[in-house]
Amino acid sequence: MARDFAAVVMAAGLGTRMKSATAKHLHPLLGRRLVDWVVEAVRPLGADPLVLVVAPAAANEFPGVDVAVQERPLGTGDSLRAARAQVGDATEVLVVSGDHPRLSSELLGSLLTEHRASGATATVLSFEPPDPRAYGRILRDGDGRLRAIVENADADEEERAIREVNSSIYVFEADRLWPALDRIEPANAQGELYLTEAVRLLVESGEEVMVFKAPDADEVEGVNTRAELADAAAFLRARVNKEHMLAGVTIVDPQTTWIDPEVELEPDSTIHPFTVLRGKTRVGAGAEIGPHAVAVDAEIGRDAKVGPFCYLRPGTRLGAGAKAGTFVEIKNSEVGARTKVPHLSYIGDAEIGEDTNVGAGNITANFPHEPGRPKGKTKIGRNVRTGIHNGFEAPIEIGDDAWIAGGAYITEDVPPESLAGFPPKQITKEGYLRGKRND
Repeated sequence: MARDFAAVVMAAGLGTRMKSATAKHLHPLLGRRLVDWVVEAVRPLGADPLVLVVAPAAANEFPGVDVAVQERPLGTGDSLRAARAQVGDATEVLVVSGDHPRLSSELLGSLLTEHRASGATATVLSFEPPDPRAYGRILRDGDGRLRAIVENADADEEERAIREVNSSIYVFEADRLWPALDRIEPANAQGELYLTEAVRLLVESGEEVMVFKAPDADEVEGVNTRAELADAAAFLRARVNKEHMLAGVTIVDPQTTWIDPEVELEPDSTIHPFTVLRGKTRVGAGAEIGPHAVAVDAEIGRDAKVGPFCYLRPGTRLGAGAKAGTFVEIKNSEVGARTKVPHLSYIGDAEIGEDTNVGAGNITANFPHEPGRPKGKTKIGRNVRTGIHNGFEAPIEIGDDAWIAGGAYITEDVPPESLAGFPPKQITKEGYLRGKRND
């Protein structure tokens, strides 16, 4: 049974204008690699298969994606040829350049709809940027169909004045595409094969090739330099932030707030300026984050408060109404509901119960004493009060309702309702607080 629709994302180029040892398509961009944004824009369209063409060095960088390898960088035409076996018997092929991270599924869906409605052999996605730069110019005939794509280097003065340019994104009818691709010849001394040559052959053989111009040129801008990568990041940041705000999140200053696309924010959460939320961070309703806070793969409960100048590292879980305050760093730890870590503390590999208050300058010392041994865990119970400048040497457990005296380094477990500390050596007064406190 023939598969109707395939998509090919071409990402085998090295991107020499990036001046980087890292291939262009693998550069990080707001929580993803550049090409991942393109793949995620194509994925909702339902292509079967969705093929990613990469260079040999990147062949194992995309688990779960159907990958084709272009053995040598011989141009876009050769790149598409590399995907032919995976595309198989699909009757329609969407071809997308892997360096266009701003693309949306909606735009690509409109391109497909336009192509199918026209009955054309191929449809070219064009756009009209403020500066056409070195993009190939789109030449149309009197009926609006494609007459030619003229590369900037080959264009005369009149053709360079044309503002409509080629995006390098196309839809083809497969039974016309492959024969044309077989006929293209090297375009330069390096033996490169350009996909635009296949388009030219289709036009010259009388096939109908249509042009669909993107309504928003900004969405089709590609990335060739680090400056353009930064422009793309700003564009995507604005898109992500707007989606959250329209869904009921308050972002006080969107221009200074960076939120990765997999972050989840519940309505009525508030994000203050200069906040960075990365990875799979989750933020509950009513929570306030920032200013100047960073959270990576963290869970922040309803009505919790984070910052300013706070760093939540992976594995952090703040309960409802909890607080991680100024110059606090938390890693791989669970902080119970309504518990406060107000300022100047490091909490790592720890579990803290509900309604506890951690004094200023507290540190959980969880580094293993012997090489190869796992880090120890600090357990602090519910309704505990620690003092200022406390250290806790893991593995250690502080019982519920205990108090820790200021300046103490705790090396032994503290039973519930006990008072411990009194430097230089830990003294524990077991049961000292039993019946003496009402909170």
